[in-house]
Amino acid sequence: MSSESKFERILIKLSGEALMGNQGFGITPEMIHYVANEILSIVKLNVEISIVVGGGNIFRGIAGSSAGMDRTSADNMGMLATVINCLALCDALEKLDIQTRVQSAISMARIAEPFIRRKAVRHLEKGRVVIFAAGTGNPYFTTDTAAVLRANEIRAQILFKATQVDGVYDKDPLVHDDAVMFDELSYMRVIEKQLHVMDMTAISLAMEHDLPVQVFDLHKKGNIYKAVTGQDGIGTRIYNR
Repeated sequence: MSSESKFERILIKLSGEALMGNQGFGITPEMIHYVANEILSIVKLNVEISIVVGGGNIFRGIAGSSAGMDRTSADNMGMLATVINCLALCDALEKLDIQTRVQSAISMARIAEPFIRRKAVRHLEKGRVVIFAAGTGNPYFTTDTAAVLRANEIRAQILFKATQVDGVYDKDPLVHDDAVMFDELSYMRVIEKQLHVMDMTAISLAMEHDLPVQVFDLHKKGNIYKAVTGQDGIGTRIYNR
């Protein structure tokens, strides 16, 4: 661990929608390269890095279910969408000479390793970035829940949620001009106020295992580096208070 870093082992949850860039669907090459370079900035800190990527830029299970699809089928499609994003990110990272491994919760031996906790930890100890694909491998669980689960399994010290917004607000800032962003929150406050940070399963699991969560805007260049090095004013920190 670098003297600059506040953490030894972290997990970063990336929004699938963030990979779209300015287009309405899929992966923008410029955006995947941007994300890879943001990850490169913290690889140089010698932090052990794991990543979970959402799939909402390709297919969102809940949306498919609401449109009449069977929920299990829709969620399976959503999990496969995350695999596409993970392979794209892996390719972008390896082009920057960052050793990367993709581990999938759904068996697909020709393109990704199976998720094996001990093997994932070993990769991290060797300085490789590990990308966890296919969510938890089960329907009815979001990639936010998968991120908390994997963070707990590998004993990450914190989960960074790099997303489309700059933090957690008391109400939707796109609708309400007087919306206030929180610098910090307790898990219970998030649950009681039904704040839209993560789904309640993810928040409850983080609370149970005392896993801090920091939410910030992925699109502000340098935010991942600032968060990992513990700089103030980066998004919202959620923890037991």
